[in-house]
Amino acid sequence: MVSNAGSWMETVAVGALIKATTGRDAFVALAAVAAFLPIGLLSPVGGALADRLDRRRFLITLNCFEAAVATALAVLALRDLATPAVVIALVFVEGCSGALRLPFLQALLPDLVPPDELLGAVVLGSAQFNIGRVLGPALAAVVIAVGSFEAAFALNALTFFAAVAATAAIRLPPPPAPDRVGVLARIVAGARAARDEPGCRSALGLIAVTALLVSPFIALVAGRAGALVGDEERAVARATGLLTTAQGIGAVAGALLVPSLALRFGRRRTLLVWLVCTPALVTAYAWAPTLWWAAVAMTLLGASYIGVLAGLQAVVQVRAPAAYRGRVVSLFLVGLGTLYPLGALWQGVVGDALGLRWATTVGAAALLAVVSGLALLRPAALRALDPVPAPAATSKQV
Repeated sequence: MVSNAGSWMETVAVGALIKATTGRDAFVALAAVAAFLPIGLLSPVGGALADRLDRRRFLITLNCFEAAVATALAVLALRDLATPAVVIALVFVEGCSGALRLPFLQALLPDLVPPDELLGAVVLGSAQFNIGRVLGPALAAVVIAVGSFEAAFALNALTFFAAVAATAAIRLPPPPAPDRVGVLARIVAGARAARDEPGCRSALGLIAVTALLVSPFIALVAGRAGALVGDEERAVARATGLLTTAQGIGAVAGALLVPSLALRFGRRRTLLVWLVCTPALVTAYAWAPTLWWAAVAMTLLGASYIGVLAGLQAVVQVRAPAAYRGRVVSLFLVGLGTLYPLGALWQGVVGDALGLRWATTVGAAALLAVVSGLALLRPAALRALDPVPAPAATSKQV
């Protein structure tokens, strides 16, 4: 959780610094592209490695590397060398490391909990992540207000060492015996396994369209904050922190509700409700007339959005064949990591031309149209979202 808080503190600081420096939503979106596009490009490599390497040792190594990059960002900010280009470049390097690290983290969970408890574990992980989303922006707003951007970056660097200590305490089964199968062959085999499993196929498609059409509201929080409070640097930072914290509070509340709602109404039905509510709530957030109304809408949106992410992620993690889990999970990250920044980029460009309200509304309407179209034309695709455990793989494992 400490590492998550530090990452969100850096995210807020980067967005506020770039918005205040350039005044352009497109540049704010470009920073999000730099952070998340590597996830879409490199996650398959991370997934292939996660199915073969010592996950614990690899995670420790990458956390140490990301601590070094975060330290470099703090030092450059201290020396007034943190131009938008430099900040975006360092964020891109961190994104590349995170792209390799995330499949390892996602593949760990089914090794630690039984399948019937996996949804609760996914939601608990989401709650922890979003507690960091609450604490990080709040801390960023305080640190930037009384200190500086470089102080926020330095604190983020320190949080990676907490992640190293936590990872070192985990005990996992030994990795599989090494073989000579190439990384590309493993990635292709994982893609085939995901294609052949109906639930994984549906969940991966839905996370892709969600990432492209609705998820960009996260990357453009600083732009929305600037539209509400003006372009003064500290005001944008405070407003960005408030909105991001509101999303985190909603996400934590939603994460606590997801298991009980899924148990009472069924996992698939609950997930479909979240998929319908999220476009409506992101539209309400986009058209909120004041900062405080936007914070209220963001809180509700945070609860609904985490229901979508946790529900789709649970489907993939449970239904993916165990031998391919790291690679199939990496495809979930590909959809999120590739299309989310691309969605942020097109919404940022449209936002500069027409206003973020219209860009967000168009994306929300398109997602609702996709879900409605599936319900009418391809109901089997939605029925496959019941996260039942996957049968053992029958084809030769690679």
